[in-house]
Amino acid sequence: MTGAFLRTRVTGWLALVVATLLPVAGWASCIPVAEQPGRFIPAAYRLAEIPSGSVKLTFVGHATFLIETSGGATAVTDFNGFVRPAMTPDIATMNNAHSTHYTDFPDAGIKFVLPGWGTAEKPVQYNFTHLDLHVYNVQTNVRDWSGGTRINGNSIFVFETAGLCIAHLGHLHHTLTPAHLAMLGKVDVLLVPVDGALTMGQFDMIEVIKSIKAPLIIPMHFFSPARLARFIERLQVETNYVARTSEVPEVMVSAAMLPSPSAPQLLVLPGY
Repeated sequence: MTGAFLRTRVTGWLALVVATLLPVAGWASCIPVAEQPGRFIPAAYRLAEIPSGSVKLTFVGHATFLIETSGGATAVTDFNGFVRPAMTPDIATMNNAHSTHYTDFPDAGIKFVLPGWGTAEKPVQYNFTHLDLHVYNVQTNVRDWSGGTRINGNSIFVFETAGLCIAHLGHLHHTLTPAHLAMLGKVDVLLVPVDGALTMGQFDMIEVIKSIKAPLIIPMHFFSPARLARFIERLQVETNYVARTSEVPEVMVSAAMLPSPSAPQLLVLPGY
């Protein structure tokens, strides 16, 4: 399914990123040490004015979010070509080489296409700044269809802007080690797959949430209201997260509006 992509597109993209994007000093606050139908944002969509100190998150569907910064940077997670916003982002991340999480044919206008999978011998690593958005990744492993393990088959992408660190867990298949957590660093907003099957069991995902300790989590990759409701029920039994639901699929986040770490929240944005 992904052989041609891995042989042709990844090499070119990685060469571009490694050759042209260097880590930028002063962006280490996050790091302790330096199968649903496609859904589109309407065609009339225009980038909103984002207040300074804030970032706008829009849940497009499945595992895809649009991230907009006050400095004009845009990023789309798990860009797969059909669950996507109508606009072309500056940055497209693709955490896993699975048909609903990547595409062989990203828009030509995307400045930075970031496939998140590597191999045991050649992990992928990103650490760069575009306008006021800093992006880096932490690699994890995934199961393959034969029951084995693809080392470095997934990336947790972290987006840092406005003093906030937003982590997208991608297609996470296992709990995180202390080494993963150290590389991940402080997380303010955690985008969490909660399907309980194709990624990992819901109780295991709750253990991941406990280990990261983000004050705000937003569920994704849940397929149905019933699965989401089951996850929320289990989360509230196992933790002190309080669930609330937005009427719209977007939220403006700032450091000032984050929940207290002692009273963390789960925010449901409508969509699948």
